[in-house]
Amino acid sequence: MVSDTEGTFDWLSLDEGEEVVWQGIPHKSSLVPALVVGVPLSLVLVGVAIIAAAYLQRENTEYVVTTDALYRKSGVFSRNVQRVDFGKVQNTTYTQGFFGKQFGYGTVGISTAGGAGVELSFDSVPDPKDVQERINKRVKGDGRDEAGDKEAVLDEILDELRAIRTAMEEEEPPTSGDAS
Repeated sequence: MVSDTEGTFDWLSLDEGEEVVWQGIPHKSSLVPALVVGVPLSLVLVGVAIIAAAYLQRENTEYVVTTDALYRKSGVFSRNVQRVDFGKVQNTTYTQGFFGKQFGYGTVGISTAGGAGVELSFDSVPDPKDVQERINKRVKGDGRDEAGDKEAVLDEILDELRAIRTAMEEEEPPTSGDAS
């Protein structure tokens, strides 16, 4: 007969007159097989978790360079969008670590007026030098690509010619009897 067991078995309903004669839990040594298998497996699972976190971060991060500003969207469970106008950009840098040099990626840093250090970074972008040069062109006000310039000029000329043609077609030609 075990004493003082009334309050410890709230999950156990005993019949009238039934008494607990022994109580126990599994021995601590029974955890050894689980530890032998679990510890190495947990290291693998931690590795899988690290890889999964890096993948989710990569898939949920986007960088955009527009005609007016730079944008960075990030966040796995929430969304964080940063914007920096070209007028505020003071300096740009790009860096490539060992793996970045080997695999062709790096980080472009953007410093702004009144900011302390890099305010916005485009991390792990392909060909960071090219991205930096594109940003610098926009910052200096020479943001259009040459092909875009030519196409825009040709579109403007075409629109102007259409407007002249429409105006000439709407104007009635003078009749030969109306000499005033």
